[in-house]
This record gives sequence, C-alpha cells and structure tokens, in this order.
Amino acid sequence: MKELDVVRLKEDFKSIPAGTKGTIVLEYDGHCYEVEFVDDDSNTIGVLTTPSEILELAKAE
Repeated sequence: MKELDVVRLKEDFKSIPAGTKGTIVLEYDGHCYEVEFVDDDSNTIGVLTTPSEILELAKAE
C-alpha cells in the first residue's frame, strides 16, 4: 500500500466500523498509515494513524 491508495478497514477501529473506506494520506514506516476515512457521502469522519494489518486495498467499483 502507498499514499493515495483507497483502503478499507478489515475490522472496527476506534469509533470507525469495519468496511469503512479511506485514503492513505501519509505512510509512516510501512506498518502504520495516516488514513482519512469517509462516509458514504464522501464526508470525512476521521483521520487516524492506522496499523497496516487492519487495512486492505479497496476494489475499484
């Protein structure tokens, strides 16, 4: 995964439910990413430092 990839949470993280999509805005060390998570209307719901093991690349729709 790299900056600007669209990702999806594989499990609940903090207050954000599994399945929520986001965009990687910063890669720290390959193990953690700063991700901007959005709702279904593309409104930002949180920007969180997120471990890579709970992220997966989102499939293009």
